Amino acid sequence: MRFTLRQIEYFVAAAETGSITLASDRVHISQPSISAAVSHLETEFGIQLFIRHHAQGLSLTPQGMRFLREAKTLLLQAQELQGVAGELSSKVTGPVQIGCLVTLYPLLVPEIVHAFRARHDRAQIHAVAGDQAMLFDRLRRGEISAALSYDMNLPADMELERLVDLPPFAFVAAGHRLAKRKSVALSALAEEPFLLLDLPLSRDYFLSLFHNAGLEPNLGGAFEHMDVIRSLVARGDGFGLANIRPKNRASLDGRPLAYLGLDGTPRALALGIVFVKGTLRTRSTEAFVDLCRELVSEGRIPGTG
Repeated sequence: MRFTLRQIEYFVAAAETGSITLASDRVHISQPSISAAVSHLETEFGIQLFIRHHAQGLSLTPQGMRFLREAKTLLLQAQELQGVAGELSSKVTGPVQIGCLVTLYPLLVPEIVHAFRARHDRAQIHAVAGDQAMLFDRLRRGEISAALSYDMNLPADMELERLVDLPPFAFVAAGHRLAKRKSVALSALAEEPFLLLDLPLSRDYFLSLFHNAGLEPNLGGAFEHMDVIRSLVARGDGFGLANIRPKNRASLDGRPLAYLGLDGTPRALALGIVFVKGTLRTRSTEAFVDLCRELVSEGRIPGTG
């Protein structure tokens, strides 16, 4: 059957007022629209709903009286359904699939996920780690709805909501000759072995810091895992570069590290939430975004210090 709730509403208004004119005033729609809705229902169901009186208006037929009872029940059910939908839409329920850049995951995700579960116990959040290119692919395939990452070479179909800017810094062994400084020029480290984080887009960003400063890095090794670099640096095998400072200033085997700011104005990376442009965000995704805005900001980043 092809009819709308709006047509049912117009019929009820005409039936209860007994007049096309009065029904038009009640629902704030033109008289021809009321007449057309009633005629459509009569044609669709093959019944006569009204007897038309030119002077006295409308009166319901016996079939119209029964149809009116059912029509009013249908409108009440529609109102109840709308209320239920409103209640559901105001609650965060169901699965939430998000992603996070692998280097950020150990610092950001545990606190964010724990806080999300505590706040929204009817939702199920699941977070995956990956490099930038992998996260973009998963976003496009709809496997995740949002990703925590940097603004590194965002494709045209992606958009990032910025949370905080993270300037690069160097880290060296605690016994390094420059370890007691708060900051250092990249040129002061350029001749020492540089241990590169060898991930898509990350490698280009870190190498660009040298090139923008007119320097050529002394590449001492390239590794896909930051913890490997931190362990080697802590043993004095070179220095590393990163954008997010873990609160723990030591390698996995417990050897201490020192963090040094970089003098000048090297390009910072914006940490934010990446989405595919134009996608509709669910209530659960919006709840995740709201929590990220709350937990990640200038001077407040989980796992850092």
